[in-house]
Order: sequence, then structure tokens, then C-alpha cells
Amino acid sequence: MVKSRTFIATPPGATIKEQLLDKGMSQKEFATRMGLSQKHVSKLINGEVQLTPDVAVRLEMVLGVPANFWNKLEATYREKLIKANAENEMDEDKDIAKKIPYKEMSDYGWVPITKKIEEKVINLRKFFGVVRLGLMKDMRLSRIACRRLADTEKSNYALMAWAQQAKIEAHDINTSLIDLKTLEKKLPEIRSMTTLDPDDFCIQLENLLAGCGIALIFLPHIGGSFLHGATFVDGNKIVIGLTVRGKDADRFWFSLFHELGHILLGHINQPDGTTEEDERAADHFAQEILIPTSDFDSFVSQNEFSRSSICAFANAEDIQSGIVVGRLQKDGILKYNQFNDLKTKYEITS
Repeated sequence: MVKSRTFIATPPGATIKEQLLDKGMSQKEFATRMGLSQKHVSKLINGEVQLTPDVAVRLEMVLGVPANFWNKLEATYREKLIKANAENEMDEDKDIAKKIPYKEMSDYGWVPITKKIEEKVINLRKFFGVVRLGLMKDMRLSRIACRRLADTEKSNYALMAWAQQAKIEAHDINTSLIDLKTLEKKLPEIRSMTTLDPDDFCIQLENLLAGCGIALIFLPHIGGSFLHGATFVDGNKIVIGLTVRGKDADRFWFSLFHELGHILLGHINQPDGTTEEDERAADHFAQEILIPTSDFDSFVSQNEFSRSSICAFANAEDIQSGIVVGRLQKDGILKYNQFNDLKTKYEITS
């Protein structure tokens, strides 16, 4: 028997069991008279196997109840079973849908606008490509390597939504075969783009990465995801999704090199996702690419952090001055309200 708020699906086996009790017939004797195994009869009574037209005819012979009665009983059971399961799945999915940032997704045009929870569920099922949202727990999305600030159930659903949109957009991007050796050789060229305006480097960066088998996707930030960027394998390409969280150039470049670090350090497509150690390693990778520790320590040792000295060091490193400010702030050498005018703000759209 399966119950939902509206439906109760009772298998024909319950009626068979009542008939056997009325006749004082054991299941063993019943199985013998039916010409079926005891195992099959047990499953039939418990609703675990379908009552076929052949079995309906046998029931008419053994129990004296017309075959069409059993056929109708089976059809009614199957119909109510489908409706009960669908209702239960809808109720479960409604709870999940409430944890997904649907309004932001609809504002960005990822899903249709609606306020009806049932319509949200249907739209989200189509968006994620699942028959029910509960299956998202088994989609192995833990294989995503990402840079974010918090890990909660709500942020996980926001990450799933964000990553799914990145996957959808990446489908239309043509890339070469994955070539990590070429990617590693191209790191200095990518770093040189930090001094450029987004209008100048975006297409150049996208084409460079596509040549290495990587689809670069720029997506707006989803509230609650605490997400800067994410990387995962999709078929024969690698997808890097980036947000311009905070719109600061230093965060953008750190996030990009963090994700490239995950790729080159072999962190992506792991069954259990990335570890804290992986995240630290990717952070270190990004830090060293942007400003090598030896150069940074030499600059810090001079204990001169004026505007002119920061700009001079940035020019010597051939890197944007805001990236130097960001590193100094992160390491606690500068306060987070110092020299923020040296930071460049990006407006990047997909």
C-alpha cells in the first residue's frame, strides 16, 4: 500500500489475501492450485509483481471471482500508485525547490518566471534534467572543484544551479582537445592580461583557454552560493565558471588562477570532490602565479607601503596595482579600507 495526501494505492494482493482467509486456504495450497511458485504468490499478494491477464484468468478458476474484476483492480491500483508516487515526489521536490534560489535564476533568464511552487518544481526538473529534484543528491556534483566561502545545504543547491547553467552555456562553446601541457605554457601569457581592460582580454582569454580544451563561462553571482568560481569536466571538455564577485579585478584573477590550479594539480573529477588541502594548494598556486613569494617577501621587507611604492612594485612585476593591494590586505599588512582606489572594478557579462 502506498499513501499520499490525496491517494491510497492498495494492491490487488490485499483482496486476494482476504479471499484466502475467507476460504481458509493457505498461501502454499493457493500457489499449488494456481500453478505458480510460492515466491511469486508472495510477491503478488504484497504488490511486488503485476497481476497479469493470465493470472486474472487463473484467479477466476481458483477463487471463482471473474477475471475482469481482477484486471480492473490491477488497473486501478497502478493508476493510483502512479498518482500517489507523483504527489509524494512533488511534495518532496517542493521542499527542495524552496532551498534553490529560483527568483535569481528567473531574473537571469535561466528558468521561466513563476510564483507557483508546482510550476517551479517542473521548471527546475527540466533545468537540471532530472525526473525529480531528489535525484540531484546522486548526481555526483561533489566532483566540482570550486572556490567559495561557505558550505551549507542552501549554498550547495545554489552551487548546483550555478554549475548547471555553466554546463548549459558551455555546450555551445567549441574547444580543442584537453591539452594541459599547452595550458601550463600559456600561464605567463594569461598573467600578462591582468593589466588589460576586460574588453581587451575577455575574448583573448576565452580563445586561449578553448585552445587548451577549456570552456570559460562568466556568470552572475547567485546569492547564498558564496561562490567565486568552479571547475568540472563535462564530456570532452573542462568547464571553468567564474563570477565577478565583488567586481574587484584582484579577486577575479585570483579565482581564475585558483581554478587553473585545480586543473593542473589534478584536483578535478575526483569522486569525492576537492579537499581542504586541495583548496589550499590551489590558493598557493594562484598566489605564486600572480606574485611569487620571493618577490613579495622582498617588497614587504622594505616596510614601505605608500601609494608610489605599491605602484612601483606592481610595474616591476608587470601586474595590476590592485592585485598587489589585494595581497597586502589579505596578508594583514594593509587594512581592507586602504588604497582601494588602486583596485580596478570589472563589469563582465557572458
